[in-house]
Amino acid sequence: MRPFTYVRPADEPAALAASAAAGARFLGGGTTLIDLMRLDVMQPTALVDLGTLPRATIAAGGDGVTVGATARNSDVAHHELIVTRYPALAEAILAGASPQVRNMATVGGNLLQRTRCPYFRDVATACNKRAPATGCAALDGYTRSHAILGTSDHCIATHPSDMCVALVALDAVVHLRGPGGERAVPVADFHTLPGDRPDIESVLGHGELITAVALPATARAARSRYVKLRDRAAFAFALASAAVALELRGGTIASVRIALGGVATKPWRALAAEAALLGQPPTADRFARAAAAAVEGAAPRHDNRFKIELARRAVIRALERAAGEP
Repeated sequence: MRPFTYVRPADEPAALAASAAAGARFLGGGTTLIDLMRLDVMQPTALVDLGTLPRATIAAGGDGVTVGATARNSDVAHHELIVTRYPALAEAILAGASPQVRNMATVGGNLLQRTRCPYFRDVATACNKRAPATGCAALDGYTRSHAILGTSDHCIATHPSDMCVALVALDAVVHLRGPGGERAVPVADFHTLPGDRPDIESVLGHGELITAVALPATARAARSRYVKLRDRAAFAFALASAAVALELRGGTIASVRIALGGVATKPWRALAAEAALLGQPPTADRFARAAAAAVEGAAPRHDNRFKIELARRAVIRALERAAGEP
C-alpha cells in the first residue's frame, strides 16, 4: 500500500472541498477501496472519510423511501420499510458478501463497487479498466466469471453488485452533490458500458458525492424478488442473478421490471423481457419466453456459455416468486 493522507471532514462542504485534490477518493466502509489499495490496483493520494456525515438515515417521505449514502448495508437489509415495501432490495443485500462485510459496507460504496475480474486485480496483467489502452488479458484468458452482455472489445468484466441489480428493478434514483450543484440520476443510467473506456464506470464526476438513493413507491415494489445463483451459499459473487418487480391486475401483468446481475458489465435491465410480459398472464410459458428474451444478444466466450441458461433460470425463478403472494 502506498502512502496517503487521511481527512475526516465535519460536513459535506468540507468533504467536497477535500475531494477536489487530485488523487483524492471518498472512503465509505472501505470494503472495496482498501482491498484494492493493498493490491496496488487503486493508488489514491488522499482518503476523505465520510463516516461522520449525517447521511445514514432510512426514512419514508413523499413518494417512497430515501436511504442515505452512508447507511450500512446490514441496516438497510433489516429495516422494516425495506423488508415490507422493497423485499428484492433486502434479499439482494443479504445475498451479498458476509455479515461482517455488510456491517461495514455502505450504500454509496456499493454503488461504486468495482469488478472482481482477476485480471483487473492483478497488476501484472493487461487491463484497460485498471490502466487504459493496455489491453484486456481476459479476452484470451479464463472467462468463467465474465460478462456475456454489454461487453466490448476492450472489456468483458462483470459488475459485481447484488444491491444495484435490485435497485434497477425498483426504479431507484441516485442523488448526487458536487461542485456543479445537486442532480438526480436513475440508477439504470448511473453505471456506464465499457465501450472503449472501461476505466469510466459511472456518470459520477470527480469530487461529486453520492448523498442518497430514493426508492419510489410503485405497485410493483411489494411484489419484488431477487434470485442469486452462485458457486456456494455464502460469500460468493453471482454467476447469474435476477431481480423482478411485478404488478398483477385482473389476472395479467400490468407492469414489470427485470434486471440481471452476474452476467453483464453493468446492472442490466432486460427491456425485451419486460416487453414480452406486459399484458400477458403470469404463466410458465410466458415466463420462459421472457427469460429467453432477457439474454438475447448475449456474447459468451468458451468458459461462460453456461451463463445463458443460468440467467434464464434465474429470471424464471424470480418471476415465479414475484407472481406469488407479496
